[in-house]
Parts: sequence; C-alpha cells; structure tokens
Amino acid sequence: DSLKREYESLAGRNQEIDMDKFIERLKELRAEKKLTQSQLAKETGLSQSAIALWENGQRIPNALAIITLCKYFQVSSDFLLGVSD
Repeated sequence: DSLKREYESLAGRNQEIDMDKFIERLKELRAEKKLTQSQLAKETGLSQSAIALWENGQRIPNALAIITLCKYFQVSSDFLLGVSD
C-alpha cells in the first residue's frame, strides 16, 4: 500500500508506525467519547472531511493535527500512531 509506505517513510525508518493502528485508535478514541466525526471536528477545530479521510486511510494527518488529537484525547503521539501501547 503506497500510502502506508509514504507514512512510514515520513515517520522515519526506525519507528514502526502502523497506519492501520492509527486509523483503529482514532476511531476507538472517538467512539469512547461517543462523538461523530463532525462533533470531533467542532471540538478540535479540525475539519470533518480531514477526519473522514484519515479514518478511511486516504490521507495522512500532519504534525499539527496529530498534536491536536493527542491533546484532545489526552494520549501520547506514540500511542495514537501505534508505536506503543
């Protein structure tokens, strides 16, 4: 999958970033708070379309979006990106 290879390349070869894990964790965190994509967008200032693209594996979030999500959900970037549990 070229998107996954691009993501891993951007993250650095020493990190084991799993795009599928990011997608899974983002969906799980959103579901835990019982939020729709639109509600998450309003809460964070991110766009609903971006959230949908990330959850569908069609786009890679930038660093600012990752930081925003981590702060909102109170998780580490390593957790969100699937580097750690």
